[in-house]
Amino acid sequence: MSTETEVIAPVINGADRGCCKPGPGYPTPIAAMSGPSEKLIYVTAIYTNSGIGPEKPDYLATVDVDPNSETYSSVIHRLPMPFVGDELHHSGWNSCSSCHGDASAERRYLVLPSFISGRIYAVDTKENPRAPSLYKYVCPKEIAEKTGLAYPHTAHCLASGEILVSCLGDEEGNAEGNGFLLLDSDLNIKKRWEKPGNSPLFGYDFWYQPRHKTMISTSFGAPKAFTKGFDLQDVADGLYGRHLHVYSWPGGKMKQLIDLGETGLLPLEIRFLHDPSKSEGYVGSALSSNMIRFFKNKDDTWSHEASIVIPVKPLKVENWILPEMPGLITDFLLSLDDRFMYFVNWFHGDIRQYNIEDTKNPILTGQIWVGGLLQKGSPVKAVGEDGNTFQFDVPQIKEKSLRGGPQMIQLSLDGKRLYATNSLYSVWDRQFYPELMDKGSHMIQIDVDTEKGGLTINPNFFVDFGDEPDGPARAHEMRYPGGDCTSDIWL
Repeated sequence: MSTETEVIAPVINGADRGCCKPGPGYPTPIAAMSGPSEKLIYVTAIYTNSGIGPEKPDYLATVDVDPNSETYSSVIHRLPMPFVGDELHHSGWNSCSSCHGDASAERRYLVLPSFISGRIYAVDTKENPRAPSLYKYVCPKEIAEKTGLAYPHTAHCLASGEILVSCLGDEEGNAEGNGFLLLDSDLNIKKRWEKPGNSPLFGYDFWYQPRHKTMISTSFGAPKAFTKGFDLQDVADGLYGRHLHVYSWPGGKMKQLIDLGETGLLPLEIRFLHDPSKSEGYVGSALSSNMIRFFKNKDDTWSHEASIVIPVKPLKVENWILPEMPGLITDFLLSLDDRFMYFVNWFHGDIRQYNIEDTKNPILTGQIWVGGLLQKGSPVKAVGEDGNTFQFDVPQIKEKSLRGGPQMIQLSLDGKRLYATNSLYSVWDRQFYPELMDKGSHMIQIDVDTEKGGLTINPNFFVDFGDEPDGPARAHEMRYPGGDCTSDIWL
């Protein structure tokens, strides 16, 4: 595993692609909701920076989520990467619903950017979805030499068949080198996507809405800051972001820079409404712990709402590094019918459900605690307005205590099942939830009431990555083989 040898499997051509056969995914988000129930989920599993014995390669886990299967709620396959030190993180597809009108397109390769090493893997899921295989990878040195980019994060498929990947900096960890990497359909490097001189201040997530000819990206921070752990002084020193970058689509010219201010520190995940005709969406500000709505104005400029749509108030605490603890919103998603929003508070430990049919006035319809720093038994306690301390009740699942806090989430196509993992990023895991390094993380499933609202833990589903054959691993991003509400975009 020490040599940089590209691993390539042969491409199998000749599939029956009739003229009337649709492309991958679904014609509309509503149509996707009637798709088949999920049977499998691919989960990135991380050993990077574990600090336990010899370092092992990260891997892609295949998890059985079919309740009628004998192997339900278990890892049924593990695909190790050929190198150590990658830090698999987010994932995307080579092709998705944006290519539904292209009969020649095929959802086949799961794209896995490595947050630390800079490699970008392509995993073939077609030949055996239960046991996917490595197709190829893009070498980080080649990426840096041709584009100057490093620290790849979010990958989205484009209607053109190309793949766009956000990158958070240059090889030295400077934010000034960040931008967007454009790959062709076979993951060959094409170029930087944005026009020269139009790179974002900081990089992280992005989402595009073709009918409005717009792409908007968020701003996390400089790799040289976040790779050493979180330090509040780095925020004061300007090493973390608070802006949205509005680009012409697909042109790559930055049209606007939206300053979210102190209420929008560390904007991470961003989602437009799934309905491609809509010109609004939300962004989750992690450190400020606010959900912020953005929208298009009549003059085709973009704005964000000055009044916070959903604020998560910090809690006064004892026995922690700061006197107040933010919720730390690290992930959120929208149901395919744009009726519900779900988000997590990694520090506080709760998952929330909001009805967003009135996008300006979300209504809390469900909330459940599944971990966090304030669960009963923790040395950290919250202090109420009356001066009394309190902690949250967190249930066990299959007699297992829930570790860490909810971090990544994924929703079934019909919106009735929500999955959650609890690892954020190795260095931050070690800083805030060191037990994840020793005991590994886990994956849980929550039943969703889509009529009246409400969240309930499924007591029969618990995947313990602490019991993995090669030792405790940390689970992060989740993807269904047929696409989901955070991978697919409609035209």
